[in-house]
Amino acid sequence: MFYSPYYGFGPGMIFLIPAIILAMYAQMKVKTTFNRYLNIRNMRGYTGAQVARMILDRNGLYDVSVEYTGGFLSDYYDPRSKVVRLSPQVYNGNSIASISVAAHEVGHAIQHGYGYVPLILRNTIAPIASFGSQAVWVLVFLGFLLGIGSLIDIGILFYLAAVIFQIITLPVEFNASSRAIMQLEMNGIITSEEIIYSKKVLNAAALTYVAAMAVSIAQLLRLILLRNRRD
Repeated sequence: MFYSPYYGFGPGMIFLIPAIILAMYAQMKVKTTFNRYLNIRNMRGYTGAQVARMILDRNGLYDVSVEYTGGFLSDYYDPRSKVVRLSPQVYNGNSIASISVAAHEVGHAIQHGYGYVPLILRNTIAPIASFGSQAVWVLVFLGFLLGIGSLIDIGILFYLAAVIFQIITLPVEFNASSRAIMQLEMNGIITSEEIIYSKKVLNAAALTYVAAMAVSIAQLLRLILLRNRRD
């Protein structure tokens, strides 16, 4: 009997639906928290770009640059180019949210500079994970359509790389946030009262990575159940 992985409730949806709900909640939480603390100016008046440059310099990372990039919450550290790219609200903003996000991205640059193993693993597996998350549906669909179970198995194996990527991402992101808080405190960038707000911003962001991992694991379980049901 033919079972499409795309239609109907099907096996595994009992895992996937709660994970999707968590992901939706996480996205809402990070946006509302970011917007809330985007309106609270940090007491020192630093912008995200200034904080990023300050922390980089104080950690001897003079070869890492800070650049402006478009988009909303599009901030990231590019290890290949050694560039911390900050969105408009973060780069130019002098809010608690702005400097917290900037410090978090610099946390990744510090990880890179010190050879943090989970970050190296994540960067290594990233191309495979990206390919796997795209190829899985083509392989699974063809496997069901043509009745070739081995294609489904290959698709699941490729998708496993994406799941491993999400799992490795958790310690990388939590560690970057811990480094951010430490740098903000150690360098006197924010006051003890503001630390609580920074932690709220970074904890909300961390929830999105937890949700992404939950969705990827739930999707993997669904694919395995679909494969077994086909047999």
